[in-house]
Order: sequence, then structure tokens, then C-alpha cells
Amino acid sequence: MTFERAGAVMKRYDVIVVGAGPAGLTASIEAAKNGLKVVVFDENAKPGGQLFKQIHKFFGSKEHKAKMRGFKIGDELLKTASEVGVEVVLNATVIGIFPDKEVTVNIEDQLIHYKGDAIIVATGATENMVTFEGWTLPGVIGAGAAQTMMNLHSVKPGNKVLMLGSGNVGLVVSYQLLQAGCEVVAVIDAAPRIGGYGVHASKVTRCGVPFYLSHTIIKAEGDTRVTGVTVGEVDGNWQIIEGTQKYFEADTICLAVGLSPMSQLLKMAGCTMEQDPKKGGLVPVCNQYGETSISGIFVAGDVSGIEEASSAMIEGKISGIAAAYSLGYIDEESLVTKAKVLEASLRSLRQGMFAPENRGKILDKTEEGYDISMNLLKRGYLTEEEVESYPGVKSKKGIHPVIECSQNIPCNPCQDACSKKCILIGEKITSLPVVDKEATCTGCGMCVAACSGQSIFLVDESQEEGYTYITIPYEFLPLPKKGDIGLALNRSGSEVGQAEVVKVKTAKAYDHTHLLTIKVPTELGLKVRFFKQLQEVLV
Repeated sequence: MTFERAGAVMKRYDVIVVGAGPAGLTASIEAAKNGLKVVVFDENAKPGGQLFKQIHKFFGSKEHKAKMRGFKIGDELLKTASEVGVEVVLNATVIGIFPDKEVTVNIEDQLIHYKGDAIIVATGATENMVTFEGWTLPGVIGAGAAQTMMNLHSVKPGNKVLMLGSGNVGLVVSYQLLQAGCEVVAVIDAAPRIGGYGVHASKVTRCGVPFYLSHTIIKAEGDTRVTGVTVGEVDGNWQIIEGTQKYFEADTICLAVGLSPMSQLLKMAGCTMEQDPKKGGLVPVCNQYGETSISGIFVAGDVSGIEEASSAMIEGKISGIAAAYSLGYIDEESLVTKAKVLEASLRSLRQGMFAPENRGKILDKTEEGYDISMNLLKRGYLTEEEVESYPGVKSKKGIHPVIECSQNIPCNPCQDACSKKCILIGEKITSLPVVDKEATCTGCGMCVAACSGQSIFLVDESQEEGYTYITIPYEFLPLPKKGDIGLALNRSGSEVGQAEVVKVKTAKAYDHTHLLTIKVPTELGLKVRFFKQLQEVLV
């Protein structure tokens, strides 16, 4: 359909969506499901936004697509969008939103005007940068750029990488760098505590990567490219403490220092904006349905506040059905009923230690009253004594799970994965997992494979006298083989002895999380948490 005004002809849609990431795609799907004609514009050559960079498994519950990898969620959304008739236009940069919901798009260097009855802005966020001496040298890149290189183009960002930032992005990308064959020389952060999930930090630490908290970059060394990094410790006023400088040999510096909402289009459109540090910066003021101060303009995802992709997808669904209501395609009862379910799902993700209201707070107890590990927050791993103090560990004869999940994060796939109900979380998905000592573990390993944080291990002291068998999640290639001898690493990434591979299990249901069973002397059974192949040591 076309729309004429002042001699110009514009193509008209019921809903124009800006951004084909997780929020934009889910919004477009919900709108199209309700009978609206929807177009999605995205400036990239491939739709899906950040999803196709995310090779790790998502947190949350089944309704949040927990234990699914981001790129698979992206494939699923694109397939659904196509099935419901959503039109996706790529290499299309929206450069302006004007009165009467007119949108100007740059496509192949041509400016094309479109008219929408409703607009959903899901432009996401952009990476923050920090400046330091040498920050413009080749080799200084953002964490998102590193993910693009590795996970979209199969290119190693570097050989020796220093990561600045210990939030979830910094931790996840550090682990993916290791998977790509890079050496991560250190993770540093000016904050005194690790900012991301402890389970993400732990899987990096047990690979041998050290953390330096209360440290920042002083200088990127090198003339024509990065050859090293000088860092230093900071005091309470964020000033470098003289004499604390440390040098790391590195060819790449990866920056994961936060995100800022890409809200410029909304400001240009005249939406009421507010500066909110807890949401990442300048964001639009909107109601519970994502509608801004301008009727018919909605938002979803990081553009309205920085959160995980799981939250962005729920916000997209809400804005999609809200747009359908605003244009008369569904009634108010349908809007309220559907939104109520989605809002409950969104609230469940916003609970626990990492809830928005807890940002910046120093918590010392879990919701259940257990001490929060300071060692985990400062060094990236739980001590053996701390592990045994949590309800996820119940020592017993025979095979049994050891769950090293010590923070209230929204995740429960382990409970769903255990057919014998050995693992209990309950209705609140931020509750700590509890091992039921009365239930019998079969050793199937589904909980190990399902855990998005790779924090579940199976321990068996009954297989062989003098040895403990440990089943660990393993996502590195090449896979070890039965009979291989390698190094046994503890939670801190220190070598504590040798380990022999006794079994390697791979199954479609594990979704590329392999189950590696190694045997170590009995006294190391509750210490060893990673296996390092000898060829890795020799390289």
C-alpha cells in the first residue's frame, strides 16, 4: 500500500520496526501474529543482532529459552518471522523518525520514506570505550568486535589477549576467546569486585586466567600495534597507586566496559527522555507496555535500558501486542491478559542478586542466608570449604552431583534436566539449587550438560579404589580421547596433578557440551575442576 502526501509517494505499513535483534524480531512476530503488516529495518547485512555472536547457553527458565545457545534462538526467531509474514530489509539504516510516524531509511545510498501507523524502536546498544595512552593502536578492540570476529567470521582476534571488564560480557567473551584458541593473559577491572555472574568467572578462572580487581590500564605498549599492556592498581578515588604497575605481554586489548542505549532516534523524534545510570544512560520514558510519550511509538530491548537478551525478547513481545492494541487489532482485555503473563516472566528474570535494584549494592548474604563468597567476587572461584557449605553439595557413596552455584541468579535448567528429581530449585528461579540426598543419581549427566553456567559436576568415589571419577562439562576442541593423560587443574586454575580420561560422552541432547569423565587420586576428588590436554601445554 502507498501513502501520498505533498506529491510524494511513500510505502505504508501498519508497524515499522527499527532493529532486527532479539527485541525487534520478537516484537515484529507478535505484531504480525495479530494480523498487522510489519516491516523490520536493520543496518546490518545479517539479521539477529547480537544473537548470532552468542554461542553460550542462555540463563532463565524454559520459557526464557534457557540452555539454548544464542545463535539457535536467532535461527528460530528468523524462521518464525518468515512464517508469519514479517518483511525484513537489511543494509537499511534508519536515519530519522519524523512527525506522523514517517521514517527515512538509507538503502543502497538512496533515501526512501516510509509511513507507519506504529513504530517500534529496538536499536539496542553500543559498546562503551575508555581512553588511555595508546588506545588508538591496532589491537585495541571492543568485546563485541571480538565476538564478531570469532563467532561470525571464524577469525582469532589475537594470540595473547588482555580483557578489561569483569561484567558478564567480559567474562563470556574471555571464555569464548579461550575456546577460539587465544591465551587470555588476565581479566582486569577497576572495580573491587567481579561484576558478572560468579559461574561465568569460575569457568574462566579454572582455565588458568588470573583476575586483577581494582586495576586499570595505564598504557597500551607498542609503536605500530599493541605489543603489551601496563596496568596499575587504583585507590578509592580511582587514582593509580604508584609502584603497583604490572606489565603483560599481549597483542590484543579487549574492552568490555559497559553498553549505552542507542536512543538517538527517539530523542530526534521528540520522545521524552531521561538520564538513568542504572539503565545505561539516556533512555526514553515509557509505560509498562513500552509506549513512549508519543502515542504509537514503542520501544523494546537495550534501547530502553541495558539488560540480557532474554529480557529484550520479552519486552519485544509486550511492545508487539501493545502496538496491535493501539491500532485496534486486539481489545484491551487481550492486551492486559497477554501482558500480565509476559510481565510476570520478565519479573522472574529481574530477581536475585543481579536485580536492577541491587546494582551498586554490596550484598553479603544470599536470599537463603548463606554467606556470599568474597573469594569468588575477588578471585573468581569458590574455595573448597565454601563449596561444601552450599546446598548443592551432598557427599555420599556412589555418583552424585556437586553444584557450585552460589549466587541467586535466574536459572533453573538443572532442575528440569534431572528426571530423578535429585536437584531442586522450586518455583522461584533465583533460588540456589539444592541436592536431595534421598534421591538416587543415575549419572546420566543431563544436569551437567544443561547447566548454562557450567557449574555442575558429577563425582563418583566408588568406581576404583584410591581414585575419584569426575565428570565435567567440556566445550573445547579437539576433544580428548579415552586413555589420554593430562593436567588436573583446580578451581583457581592451578595444576594439582595428573588426570586420566576414562570416558567422553557426546549426544545431541547435550547441545555441544561434551561430558568428560576423568579420574584423579581420591584426595583430589573435590578439588579438580578442569582438564588440560598435554598438547596444549606443549604448544
